[in-house]
Amino acid sequence: MAKHTGKALRLTIFVGERDTWHHKSVYPEIVRRAHKAGLAGASVLHGIEGYGASSLVHTQRFFSLALDLPVTVIIVDAEEKIRAFLPVLDELISEGLVVIDECEIVRYVRDSDPRSV
Repeated sequence: MAKHTGKALRLTIFVGERDTWHHKSVYPEIVRRAHKAGLAGASVLHGIEGYGASSLVHTQRFFSLALDLPVTVIIVDAEEKIRAFLPVLDELISEGLVVIDECEIVRYVRDSDPRSV
């Protein structure tokens, strides 16, 4: 097992599950575009409760009528790749929040993995 460490940027995108781009959910399009851009990976986390600029609490509690639960897309990659991806978000996101922060990565790979070089 090989272990790689280094500096990176974490791009965290907060949107609602009902946020759309061309009449489709925006978060799968963000993931598709990140993949197409060659970013290292993207994860989508579905929240069970939260609120944003509207101050309206969205929750998944029993009997709740809120259908716009929070969704977070997290992407970690080299700074230049993350910054090059930001114009894509300008096109896709009409309402939401984007956070960019520096992070240190620890990546574990099998010695036989060709990407371990």
